[in-house]
Amino acid sequence: MAQMWKVFSEGAAYCWNGFWTYTDPRVENLPLMRSPFPMLTILAAYLYFVLSLGPRFMKHRKPYNLDKVMIVYNAVQVIWCCWLAKLGLELVWLGEYSYTCQPLTWDMTQREYDYAFVVWCYFVLKIVDLLDTVFMVLRKNNRQITFLHLYHHTNMVWGSWIGTKFHPGGHHTFFGATNTIVHCLLYSYYLISLFEPRVKGAWWKKYVTLSQIVQFGLNAVHGIIPFLIPGCNVNKLIGGALLAQNMYMFALFGDFYYKNYVRKGATRSQDKDS
Repeated sequence: MAQMWKVFSEGAAYCWNGFWTYTDPRVENLPLMRSPFPMLTILAAYLYFVLSLGPRFMKHRKPYNLDKVMIVYNAVQVIWCCWLAKLGLELVWLGEYSYTCQPLTWDMTQREYDYAFVVWCYFVLKIVDLLDTVFMVLRKNNRQITFLHLYHHTNMVWGSWIGTKFHPGGHHTFFGATNTIVHCLLYSYYLISLFEPRVKGAWWKKYVTLSQIVQFGLNAVHGIIPFLIPGCNVNKLIGGALLAQNMYMFALFGDFYYKNYVRKGATRSQDKDS
């Protein structure tokens, strides 16, 4: 029994070390890529602040006025997202990218390094996105800090880290590209609402959320195609994880949309009629 445990533990340690020590050569020298622990530390600090330290710190304080900070933050987000969307179009979608089956290439050309760098920039942006929740805590907008919000933000960080570390390119970049396009719209809305608060009640606000739902739907359809094509050499493990994640997010955002726009809209309509 002791011998079996020794073999198992040595095998597990070998697999663990082999898994985490490998990094795609195109990103191995970029910050935060060699080990998962800096990324996990960032997420742990984020969740501790949002769920414990932040609320305790703000308990007897008035909400901070962060309008000027958020104007700068949202403007940076719009520029960053649109820049990534532009690069995604130039490097991938307007190039030789196959929408049905695009395996990861191992050519160490400058183009591939540029491609991987764009993927890494997307991962860094997901870390910057965590500031959304920090601002909510400091402004005492705790109602917005839902399970959906925390799950989405934390999952995007570790998920994009894994994609960048092991698979910075190929078929699955479609997911990041659609996400940056949607975030261009999302942060533009946030930026405009800081100058004109009445926008928060605009009739077209629900279409911002709807664009996120469409994004997850498109990603799910795109992600399932390689499984239906015989001989498609796309990483099925990462593809399956992304497919499941997008289907789950589609369900969560769909539920949010229904509760906040369909059901509430129907309730308001009944109130007017009564």
